[in-house]
Amino acid sequence: MITKKFVLAPDSFKESMTAKEVCVAMEKGIKKVFSDAEIIHVPMADGGEGTVESLVDATNGHKEYLEVQGPLPEQKVKAYYGILGDEKTAVIEMAQASGLMLVEPRDRNPLTTTTYGTGELIKAALDKGVSTVIIGIGGSATVDGGIGMAQALGVKFTDKYGINVEPTGRGLTKIDKISTENMDKRIKNVNFIIASDVENTLTGKNGAAAVFGPQKGATQDEVELLDKGLSHYAEILRKDLDKDVKDIAGSGAAGGLGAGLIAFLDAKLQSGVEVVANTVNLAEKISNADYVFTGEGGMDFQTKYGKTPFGVAQVAKKYHKPVFAEAGYLGERIEDLYDIGISAIFGIVDKAESIEESLEKGPQNVERTTENITRLISSIID
Repeated sequence: MITKKFVLAPDSFKESMTAKEVCVAMEKGIKKVFSDAEIIHVPMADGGEGTVESLVDATNGHKEYLEVQGPLPEQKVKAYYGILGDEKTAVIEMAQASGLMLVEPRDRNPLTTTTYGTGELIKAALDKGVSTVIIGIGGSATVDGGIGMAQALGVKFTDKYGINVEPTGRGLTKIDKISTENMDKRIKNVNFIIASDVENTLTGKNGAAAVFGPQKGATQDEVELLDKGLSHYAEILRKDLDKDVKDIAGSGAAGGLGAGLIAFLDAKLQSGVEVVANTVNLAEKISNADYVFTGEGGMDFQTKYGKTPFGVAQVAKKYHKPVFAEAGYLGERIEDLYDIGISAIFGIVDKAESIEESLEKGPQNVERTTENITRLISSIID
């Protein structure tokens, strides 16, 4: 029998397994049926949590750890970013430094949080001499328009008295002048890519404050103040830097960090899963495969809006490869996913049990489910 080639391209199963661990479990299941199978691990992510881990694992890169400013004033956090196997590309998750998970629920207020630590991560990556920086911008605690990030890289924001403005959501309305004179000169020689599937604009009813502010602790009055601040900020960007970011789709991502990255770093917005797929050469690997396995913790109709299984299926569809997806939770209208290139979808939980038990048994459940799928494949091709 001709040796079969499997490409394993799952996302992480949150709180249960990293994408790399899912690959390992899938391989064990396949090997129980096809012991001589050729198996390619391609740990995936969609630009959110786990992006650094996946890209580092997929390219044999490494992580760099450092202490940076957290979302709150006077808060220090231990964060990391990745250097990929080519040693020329850095990957950053803004949530590592400026994420909502770093702020206790009682302290969440986007008027007082900052992306300054994200700027410190970018600066650290520049110190490594990289030529490309990928920035995943999901899970932020901030609505500061990226002024914290920019300030960490040398941009100066002053009020009408010439005093430095605090790099928070509250500081946005106070900005009178923006100067990039002392901005890190290395920025102009680096390619910055924003990995995000958020299409919100900076301001208005679909803007950063209105849509995401309440999730980060803002009251309705605070949402209105933040939106006013972002509008004012956009006008100063246009006036001082000739940068018009207000209506760019995606500029409202991560509380307006998208706008700041576009304005100051000339960053390009791309679909998160596409960024990851391109970085790990997913298309080339799938083109030579017989079967593709993917999955994530939960799947429903929203998976087709830029989640990892969607991105993997889109690539596989071009090469007419069958795709089998696994998930811990199957939600509404998963039948919508068959039209995007997924051949079949399987839940991995085999019996009624607590969430804690399911999370703990994730590797065994993935291994068993993958074995069952592979046995079905074997019975068809025999």
